[in-house]
Amino acid sequence: MTQMPSLDLVKASSPAWLRGHGAGWIVGAAAVVAGTAVALLMMGRVPICKCGYVKAWHGVVVSSENSQHITDWYTFSHVIHGFAFYGLTWLVGRRWPLGRRLLVAVMIEGAWEIFENTDFVINRYREATISLDYYGDSILNSVSDIAAMVTGFFLAARLPVPAIVIATVVMELFVGYWIRDNLTLNIVMLLYPLDIIRRWQMGG
Repeated sequence: MTQMPSLDLVKASSPAWLRGHGAGWIVGAAAVVAGTAVALLMMGRVPICKCGYVKAWHGVVVSSENSQHITDWYTFSHVIHGFAFYGLTWLVGRRWPLGRRLLVAVMIEGAWEIFENTDFVINRYREATISLDYYGDSILNSVSDIAAMVTGFFLAARLPVPAIVIATVVMELFVGYWIRDNLTLNIVMLLYPLDIIRRWQMGG
């Protein structure tokens, strides 16, 4: 049986997209990340955790250090963002070079990181979700989240579609089991908070 290829497996397995204008897309994506970091700094976000140190992983969700270090439980959600943005850019621009699609994905993720760190969204998180001690991301964490999205984007370019679907389901179930939260629940609780979910997340 022939293995189902990913949508851009042939292109992604070749360095051809990096030739010509490819390097320009990479530079553009890096500039968007830098611009996002500057915007967050101007918004008053702290460069690193106020605790004064940097950890590669922070696994305590109900903590003032959540979303302050390099990776945490929500890093998995940003990998899934990468899967989704790869699929979205394939739908709207399947003839685009992969580099251009990456730039668009980074722009979307960067815009989300800025919006996520506005007072409106921060207060929404604290009122409607289990993130009672959430006061916004550190800039380090936001940049790391964008990097996680890029990782997911390139995994989606390399792996067959069924593998991406399975990976998404596994990550959502795994994170949901361990912290009673995940990307799906986060979206639901931000858009339409349900008391039954909130009580379950709080251990009720």
